[in-house]
Amino acid sequence: MTREFAVPPVVFPSGPNPVAGTGVQQRRVPTAPFQPQRPSSSSIPFMSFDIGSAAASTSSASIYGGPIGGGGGSMPGSGSFEDEEPLLDELGIHPEQIWNKTKSILNPFRVNPVVHKDSDLSGPILLYMSLCLFQLLAGKLQFGVILGWIVVCSIFLYVVYNMLAGRNGNLDLHTCTSVIGYCLLPVVIFSAVSLFLPQIGGVRFSIAGIFVFWATRVSTALMVALADGGDEHRSLIAYACFLIYTLFSLLVIF
Repeated sequence: MTREFAVPPVVFPSGPNPVAGTGVQQRRVPTAPFQPQRPSSSSIPFMSFDIGSAAASTSSASIYGGPIGGGGGSMPGSGSFEDEEPLLDELGIHPEQIWNKTKSILNPFRVNPVVHKDSDLSGPILLYMSLCLFQLLAGKLQFGVILGWIVVCSIFLYVVYNMLAGRNGNLDLHTCTSVIGYCLLPVVIFSAVSLFLPQIGGVRFSIAGIFVFWATRVSTALMVALADGGDEHRSLIAYACFLIYTLFSLLVIF
């Protein structure tokens, strides 16, 4: 048996106000959100600038209290630029020291080991970039190869000397890298000269032998002077240096 339920009709009034006593719940009409009044004199909405008042407050602060923040002079903790060290000195790059070390390599018969006691890598990096540049002018892109050979040769010379000296060896890897890097100067000069030499011929090998002898003599003198007891193993150190710079010269030739 089915039952019928009486459903009251839903009435939507068209008027703005509800009818009292009808019991019909009316829907509220949404109102617009609050909007602030925009000043007519400002061209940017919601923003207005009073330049005159800001200038007046700044001038009054500077007259009565000095700079803004209450200080009467410079900011605390700020020093003069004249007291600051040059940027190159802060980075550990000393151009005068690099120039003195480079000049000491130019004469293979009178090497000054005193300037090389303070080892650095700024000069070797400069000579490395010069060698790579000359090789690039010759049509050889060998930046990674030369850098890898410098690292391997530095480790090789470090291991060879400390094995010869035993417990008395005081030569560190930083000094070996610095000496090998500065003694690359003859190879760099040979790389620049080889741009004007014929690719095939005995002249190229003869000039390469001269520069290899130059680099070997200088590096051997520096290694013997900087390391304690190096004079006893001069011939073996010279042979290791000769192999190192022969390798670099062959890189330039071929």
